Amino acid sequence: MNIKNFLKQVFYPQDSKDYDFTLPETTNPRQNLEIDDEKVKTNYDSQSVDEDIYKNTQEIFPSVDVNYEYIKVKYNTLINSDIVTRKFILNIRNKQYKAFILYIDGMVNTTTINDFILKPLMLKNSSNSFDGEQNRVVSEAISNNITVRRIKKFDISEYVSNCLIPQNNVTECKDFQKAISGTNSGDCILFIDTLNIAFDIEVKGFEKRSLGEPNNEIVVRGAQVAFTETIRTNTSLLRRFVNNENLIIENVDVGKISKTKCAICYIKNIANSDLVAEVKYRINNLNIDYLISSGKLEQLIEDKNSTLPQLIATERPDKATNYLIEGRVVIIVNGSPYVLIAPAVFTDFLNSPEDLNLKYQFSNLLKFIRIIAFILTLLLPGIYIAITNFHQEFIPTELLFAIVASREAVPFPIIFEIFLMEFSFELIREAGLRVPSPIGPTVRNCWCSNFRTSSSGSNNC
Repeated sequence: MNIKNFLKQVFYPQDSKDYDFTLPETTNPRQNLEIDDEKVKTNYDSQSVDEDIYKNTQEIFPSVDVNYEYIKVKYNTLINSDIVTRKFILNIRNKQYKAFILYIDGMVNTTTINDFILKPLMLKNSSNSFDGEQNRVVSEAISNNITVRRIKKFDISEYVSNCLIPQNNVTECKDFQKAISGTNSGDCILFIDTLNIAFDIEVKGFEKRSLGEPNNEIVVRGAQVAFTETIRTNTSLLRRFVNNENLIIENVDVGKISKTKCAICYIKNIANSDLVAEVKYRINNLNIDYLISSGKLEQLIEDKNSTLPQLIATERPDKATNYLIEGRVVIIVNGSPYVLIAPAVFTDFLNSPEDLNLKYQFSNLLKFIRIIAFILTLLLPGIYIAITNFHQEFIPTELLFAIVASREAVPFPIIFEIFLMEFSFELIREAGLRVPSPIGPTVRNCWCSNFRTSSSGSNNC
C-alpha cells in the first residue's frame, strides 16, 4: 500500500487547495432575469445592446439586432478570424426584413451558401415579391353561387423554410444553445427580424479523410475498408453493411465543453433492451468537460473493478456489423476511427475477422493456435525460470549443457535477465512507435543486436 500511495502521489499529485469554479444553475434561465421591454425596444435599431439584458437568456430574441449583438459577444467576433456574419436585406411580399447568417469559415461549403441560401433570399424574384393577399387560400368551394374559401394566415417562418431555402436539411432553433451547437458542427444559421426562431441549414464542407484500408486489422479475404474520423461517414458504412431498416442510430452529446457527438448503434428486436438501456445510462451520465477519443470513453464507461477489457475496439465495419447482428451495441465517437463494441467476452479477443471467411476446420485450428500462444505468453517466462533454476531434470542433457555453456559468460541471474528482456521488448516497441519512421527501424535493429550480444552471447534474439 505504501508503494501504491507513493506512485499515486507521484503521478496524480493532490492539490491541498480546493477551488470552486462551479456556477449556480437555475431550472428556468429567465426566473431571475427581469428584462425591461422598453429598454429592449429602444435598442432594436442600435448597434450596441447591454449584455445584462440577455446574459442569462437562452431563447432567441425577435429583434435581429439583439441577436446579432448576442452572437458577437458569444463568439468574440472582434478576435476570432474564422467566425463570419453576413448581414443582408430580405424581401418578402414587398416587405423588407433585416437578416444575417452565421457560419464558421473552413467548416462550410461557401458555394452552397452562395447558391442556395444568399441568392434565393436576396434576389427579387417572383416568389418573394408577390403583390397580393398576405394570406394563402387552402381550399375553395362553390355552393349556391356562394364561394367559400378556407384561408390560412401568412407565416413568415413557414414561407422562408418552404419556399425560399432550397436546401434538403433545414431545422428551426428556438434557443441559442441549439443554434450555436449547429454552428460549431459546420452548419449555417439564419436569423430574420421579427422572428424569435433561427434556421439551422446544413452546409457542411470541411475537409475529411477519405475511406482507406485498415492499418492494424489486416485480412486477406475480408472487406478492405476502415472507419474514418467522421461520425456520419462511419454510420453510413454501418448502414451499407447491415442493410436493414431495424438498425437504430441514436446521437448523444458528451462533454460540457466539447459536446462531442457519439452514436449508439444497435439492431431493434435483436439487441437486448436492458443492454441498450445500460449503455445509454452510462454515456448520458458522464460528468466530464470534454471527450476526444473512443479510448477515453472506453475507460469511462467500463467497470472499475476489472483489469480485463470489457469493450472491443475495432476499425473494421464488417467486424462491427457481425457483432451488431449478434445483438451487441456499437458506440461511435466523432473524431475517432475506432468504434467500441459492448459488451466483450474473453473469447472475442481470440477471434479474427478472417475466421468468417475460412472453413470451420481451419478457423478452429487457428483459434487453437491462438489459445496456445496466449498460454505461452503468460507462462513461458515463469516456466523457463522454474525449469532452469529448480527442475533441471526436465531438460535433456544436451540442451542443458548448451544452456549452461551459453550462460557461462553472463554475470546476471536468469530472473534478472528475464525482466531485462521484457523491459527491453517494451522499449523496442515504444521506439518503433515513437521514433520517426526514417530512423525507427535502424534504432530497433541496433538495439536488438546489442541486446542479443550482451544478454546471451548467441546469435538468437
